[in-house]
Amino acid sequence: MELERVHTDPDNYAPFLLSQGIKFGNLLFISGQAGAADDGKIVEGGFRAQGEQAFANLRRALEAGGSSLKDVIKVTIFVTDMGNFQEVVELRRTFFTKPYPADTIAEVNALYDPEAMIEIEAIAAIRDAEVK
Repeated sequence: MELERVHTDPDNYAPFLLSQGIKFGNLLFISGQAGAADDGKIVEGGFRAQGEQAFANLRRALEAGGSSLKDVIKVTIFVTDMGNFQEVVELRRTFFTKPYPADTIAEVNALYDPEAMIEIEAIAAIRDAEVK
């Protein structure tokens, strides 16, 4: 099996020498997705707006790799303020369905952009993937 790079258009990750995702067999590993719009800037509107954008970015990266939100096996959610924990639960309820993925939620001191309040990375299955 070989590694295959996943990217979306626009690809805000390219300048940083990162892949938005990597396919390996029938697994898809998605890099952290923050609440950034297509122009790479963090969206305005606070934690909820950033969270919704981060999940939309996650969905787009998953789909570019041949997967979907319903196929997420494990998710790690980084927040800069655990006071937003209930918002994270509501975002999970909105974007994931049963059986909910395994999850780690961690508070971090900072993310890649001082304005970023949430970043989500995931491991997902690729159904009916042709293993290379």
